Amino acid sequence: MFMVFLESVLERLPFNAAMLYLPIGWLLGSSGIGLIRIDLQSHADVLTVITRVALLLSLFTVGLKLRVAFRGEGSRLWWLPLRLGVLSMLITVPLLALCIAFLVGLPFAVAMLLAAILAPTDPVLASDVQIQDVDDPDQLRFGLSGEGGLNDGSAYPFVLLALMLLGVTDDIVPANHFSWFVAWGVIAGIGCGALAGWALSRAVLFARQRFGLALGMEEFMAIGIIMLSYGAAELIHGIGFLSVFAAGLAMRQVESASSGDKPAGELIAAAQDSGKSAAAVHPEQAPVYLTETVLGFNQQLEHFAEFFMVLLIGILLSEYGLSREGVLIAGLLFFVVRPMAVWLGLLGSGTETSHRWLIAWFGIRGVGSLYYLCFVLQFWHDKLNARIAQDVLTVLALSILLHGISSTPLMHLYWRKRVAAEEVIDR
Repeated sequence: MFMVFLESVLERLPFNAAMLYLPIGWLLGSSGIGLIRIDLQSHADVLTVITRVALLLSLFTVGLKLRVAFRGEGSRLWWLPLRLGVLSMLITVPLLALCIAFLVGLPFAVAMLLAAILAPTDPVLASDVQIQDVDDPDQLRFGLSGEGGLNDGSAYPFVLLALMLLGVTDDIVPANHFSWFVAWGVIAGIGCGALAGWALSRAVLFARQRFGLALGMEEFMAIGIIMLSYGAAELIHGIGFLSVFAAGLAMRQVESASSGDKPAGELIAAAQDSGKSAAAVHPEQAPVYLTETVLGFNQQLEHFAEFFMVLLIGILLSEYGLSREGVLIAGLLFFVVRPMAVWLGLLGSGTETSHRWLIAWFGIRGVGSLYYLCFVLQFWHDKLNARIAQDVLTVLALSILLHGISSTPLMHLYWRKRVAAEEVIDR
């Protein structure tokens, strides 16, 4: 109820809701009033499931926001998130691992594990810098959105590799099959998600337009596609995060292909004039009506996911406390490793310098790293566990605070410069 009254005020202030959730979580934890106590090691399996659900909701939402065709003029835009989600990830993990091993003194295998946990940027907490209008594929927002959708999945092989170096991957995948496991995981994950998103969207649209069936219940469809794409991918040993992201992309591609060059906003306005019942079966309006309704529902769920996940980070931080080592690692990641990985990953891309600096800064860490921390603690039991957990939670807290303070003013400044540049071009 506090957020109901405060949300409109937050839009005018230089910080976001996550910065409020974090201290509330800390107060609820053992360093505050002690109402909630959570031991990461003993509750790792349950926390892995909870954080995974939050990630899946957000990954599907990100996929639905990216309304850019894979062919034609817009196809060039896709190289930006691919470079960030793959090339920059390939640079981030080993570079951060070397920095941690050299400066902190952790064994290289442990440093690699810590780097892999911290490598993915966050699709849940980065909503302020992601796509806001599906008809406006701004290069900066599109790149950050696509990266957030990709690198939770692309971080998975690095986490497995680090566990393999620590000798504990036999519980997940035999070491001698690692490369095949990763290659198949990527292909199967993307393929399974794309097929599920495309087939289920087409099936619902066909039933509506041809027979007037499957009307309403878009909320069930959203959860159903997420569950089916993730579950099917896991059954065939695909990477489930990539599958859910691909399912969201496929659903959006079905809509954009059906809508042609017409803006989604224009079609939605027409659908509202027609009424829900008519829009749901209209040959032109049905695809965009379905997709935008599912997107709206998922964005509401994303608000709840953000609330619970940041609250959880605050509670855990209250249990484990901040560490100087974590502050050092955060400084290395935010001001050295991330900028280097972005600049190297975008070499030859033609991306504007101002965009590169903003992309380098907005490498927000959050739920993805918390998920991988919980995932790792299910298999790796060592005296360093508490130290690693403390370092990760410190980095996440600093990211929430630093990026939360800077996201609103920096994005407003960026938007004003973009509008001014467009006005100059129009003249």
